[in-house]
Amino acid sequence: MSKDLHLAIQGLSVHYGQAVALDGVSIEIPRGSLVSVVGSNGAGKTTLIRTIAGMIRPKSGSIRFGGREIGGLSSDRICEAGIGQVAEGRQIFPSLTVLENLDLGGALKRSRKNLKRNRERVLDLYPRLAERKSQSAGTMSGGEQQMLAIGRCLMAEPELIMFDEPSLGLAPLLVEQMFDNVRALNAEGITVLLVEQNVMESLGISNYGYVLESGQNALQGPASELLTDDDVKKAYLGL
Repeated sequence: MSKDLHLAIQGLSVHYGQAVALDGVSIEIPRGSLVSVVGSNGAGKTTLIRTIAGMIRPKSGSIRFGGREIGGLSSDRICEAGIGQVAEGRQIFPSLTVLENLDLGGALKRSRKNLKRNRERVLDLYPRLAERKSQSAGTMSGGEQQMLAIGRCLMAEPELIMFDEPSLGLAPLLVEQMFDNVRALNAEGITVLLVEQNVMESLGISNYGYVLESGQNALQGPASELLTDDDVKKAYLGL
């Protein structure tokens, strides 16, 4: 991969008490790339995302974003640095309207001055949200809520977006649309870290992939090669 690294993780370890969640994980994400991290439940994927996002403090290792060490910084400082997250389960504010959810996403210092412009961009990108802009977010379908979660993230003008299991709970047709959305955002120049159990779909749209097993690096390589790897096909594709 190119060495113009946007996010570089070296030897990252995270413990929950005596339990080891991540054990020396290393990942490189070049600027403008779409990189997948795949693995089964309990592999450490969500812990990885939450640690990058500043929600969990690492025990050891380095997390560098744009050449700057961010490991251990607070979540708000990491957001202000330009890392956005679309969390597992969407985590919208169900009692607030679509517009209120979006405006909360745009409240960071880095994006506040462009609130109106960013809101218009998101509503152009997702016309369904424009149709439902005054509706309480909790009354929308799962697919619409996922659009809102992505839109709220875009309101902060992130340079890199982390998607944590974005296909979870979506109908098959909506899963395809969601992956199309991820690919389209990457085509606009946004760097993407995609964490997924849906191995075939996620590797299918990625430049490069990493496989985690029991909190450790197991395999890595160009996504197209991982899709044809016998170990990956046996473990994750049922082939």
